[in-house]
Order: sequence, then structure tokens, then C-alpha cells
Amino acid sequence: MLLPLFGLLLGLTLGFFLEFSVPPHLAPYTAVALLAAFDSLLGGLRAALEKHFDDNIFVTGLLSNTLLAALLAFVGDRIGINLYLAALVAFGVRIFQNLALIRRLVLVRSK
Repeated sequence: MLLPLFGLLLGLTLGFFLEFSVPPHLAPYTAVALLAAFDSLLGGLRAALEKHFDDNIFVTGLLSNTLLAALLAFVGDRIGINLYLAALVAFGVRIFQNLALIRRLVLVRSK
């Protein structure tokens, strides 16, 4: 559990202190990739709180979600339709669902 936390802190620190900009044509891909990663992180946290976290499921879920979302964004870009919006909506819904379940798990444990 310590290594993922270290990676998160290192990534946040580098993100805040290094000057980096995303080209406008890559912004939809970046948004989808960030939401896919955040969805996977919250799903992993939820699984850890429910005591059934599995590294393989976490890593394969992160990679497959990110690749599928990027593929949707790429195909949509090629045919002139904003398909990345479908991935953004799907990940947004899952993020809020996971957050609600995490909140409930934490509140039940604190009683």
C-alpha cells in the first residue's frame, strides 16, 4: 500500500512543480486518460476497503479502460464525432458511484 501512495505523491509533486502543457489537439485524449486513471484509483481504493483488492485486476482495469477510452477518442476524432464524450460521461458516473460507496464504507467503519 505504501508504493502506490509514494507514486501518487511523486506524480502530484512533479505535476505541480514542472512546467508542462498539453497541445490542444491532445486535450481530449489527456482528459479521457486522466479520468480513466482516477476511476481505476477510486475502484482500487473501494476494493481495498472491501478487502478484495487484486493487483492484477487493478492494473489490467487501468490499462484496458485507458486504452478503450483512447481508442474511442481516436476513432471519434477520425470520423468527426466527439466519441470521447461518451467515455467522459461513463467514467464520470463510475467515479461518483465509487466515491459514494467509499464514503459509505468509511462511515460504516467509523461507527
